[in-house]
Amino acid sequence: MLTSHMNGFVQDAAVQAQGHRERAVDCPGDEGSLVKPPHSTAHMERIQHYQEELRKRREADSRGKLDIDPNASLRLKKLSQNPKVGIDNPTFEGKEKTCIDTGSQDPVTDVEEWQQALKWTLHCLTDVQSQQDVALIMQLLSAEDFRAAYSVYKAVSQQKSRVSPTSPLTVQAEDLCQEAFIPFVSVCPLCLYNVQALMQAHDSVAVQEMAEDSLAQYLGETVKLVRLEKARDIPLGATVRNDMDSVVVSRVVKGGTAESSGLLREGDEILEINGISIRGKHINEVHDLLQQMHGSLTFLLIPSSQIKPAPHRQTVMHVRAYFDYDPSDDPFLPCRELGLSFQKGDILHVISQDDPNWWQAYRDGDEENQPLAGLIPGKSFHQQRETLKKSLNNKRFSSSVSLDYDDVLTYEEMSLYHQPASRKRPVALIGPTSSGHDELRRRLLSVEPEKFAIAVPHTTRSARIHERNGYEYHFVSRSAFENDLASGKFIEFGEFEKNLYGTSTDSIRDVVNSGRICLLCLHTRSLQVLRSSNLKPFIIFIAPPSQERLRTLLARDGKAPKPDEVKKVTEEAREMEHSFGHFFDATIVNTEPDQAFHELRRLIDKLDTVPQWVPTTWLN
Repeated sequence: MLTSHMNGFVQDAAVQAQGHRERAVDCPGDEGSLVKPPHSTAHMERIQHYQEELRKRREADSRGKLDIDPNASLRLKKLSQNPKVGIDNPTFEGKEKTCIDTGSQDPVTDVEEWQQALKWTLHCLTDVQSQQDVALIMQLLSAEDFRAAYSVYKAVSQQKSRVSPTSPLTVQAEDLCQEAFIPFVSVCPLCLYNVQALMQAHDSVAVQEMAEDSLAQYLGETVKLVRLEKARDIPLGATVRNDMDSVVVSRVVKGGTAESSGLLREGDEILEINGISIRGKHINEVHDLLQQMHGSLTFLLIPSSQIKPAPHRQTVMHVRAYFDYDPSDDPFLPCRELGLSFQKGDILHVISQDDPNWWQAYRDGDEENQPLAGLIPGKSFHQQRETLKKSLNNKRFSSSVSLDYDDVLTYEEMSLYHQPASRKRPVALIGPTSSGHDELRRRLLSVEPEKFAIAVPHTTRSARIHERNGYEYHFVSRSAFENDLASGKFIEFGEFEKNLYGTSTDSIRDVVNSGRICLLCLHTRSLQVLRSSNLKPFIIFIAPPSQERLRTLLARDGKAPKPDEVKKVTEEAREMEHSFGHFFDATIVNTEPDQAFHELRRLIDKLDTVPQWVPTTWLN
């Protein structure tokens, strides 16, 4: 049996060997020639054929000739659970109708009962204001205008509660409208033309064969006839799975024809497509068949009897991915064709979390080229299996490190943010030693000192003769420094010659409040503290070039690093990207200092004109 979802982590070896558990019914690309739908009479004949087959099986089962377990096949299980219901046709409703009891009564009786209740209430009230309010309501109930309005409301409510007809009551609405509007033509001729056009559209639709989503009942069993129009460049957007000899719709994908029509539903069993029998076919055969079809497609289905739970989330959720994902490398992905690849740092627009294990999403910027939503691992599912992998590795190497789901990086919900002109986001430059990030900061400060500034650091050492408190440093006592440190006020700190130094969030905020951009050069361990503040930093990683190019740049500055030192810089950069790359908003490879400087200015200037993705928690 092919299954559509992974429930847990122990997957049966036979299921793994079968490959895909779901198969997209078609994929974007060149399809073959049009397969014409059969005539509607032929549809009904095939419906009768399937119903007759079901009847014969049921009779044979009752005589004991066949030993069939209804639960062994999803199709038979659904049929056995299908309620025997009918539809009341309001066209033939009469005064003797007894099948529907709305519990309604004459509107006058309702009003009289309300008046009696209010009279009783009036005797129970003691304050004057409440008595006046009740008297006013009783006066309203006695008014003829109110009683007439309530009668109209009652009649409309009763009409709305009735079952709607399954087909148009008339195809002559245009003629009826014209007769009814003759007395009002001289008053409002434009009204007649507008309503007449509406009724003409109604009549043209009413005479058409309404076979897009019709139910037929024979011998108490229900099948559904669905007709879809499939264009060459728009896929149907559904996956199917095998259940015994049945082919079942296992997933409706956002962005396809099936989803926009609302006619194909998860759990529907496909009996025929354009007169071609589907029962007994493998899902790969169904895929190949539908790839050759376009135009009108008619599906004969057994409707799903399952009650679909409410969607997990109705609105689009924007997330930043904190891990790389390659669908071709994922053995648990239910449908390989629909897997969406992404890299750490990509913005993904999640449009469906109906399946908690496999979300449907678009990658930011690819919406035009990606007609169907792709499947990505759900947050909890990815946390569970990554935790399991690490646990198995720890056991293999006899490690006793405890693991938590929250330790696994998955996604962070993001929102668009446009920085105000008066409150610029701090810009943090991150990079290994000799990557050039400190030189880039000094160059920005020297070129535009009125636009950029640095946060004044704190220190516990004594001020020198030429130093002023609040300019070169904030000079504080050691106890004050340690208290602020314990309160989490420092982004970074260190000790040199028995004196403490550090950069506080208050110092950064002073620069932001002045309307300038605060430039920071930080160690990666300071990033978590900076991001948890309310400063909304923009973090740029300055990556070193190749080892050969880095050696050339350092030699140009009069430095002669050893090969091991150059190698250490590139290895440190690689480790930074691996461990903290999910925090980086942008990356600049410092191959040529002038080019890197212009790119840095371009990114900073862009913050004033283009909204940026920031964690949603920053905006709450």
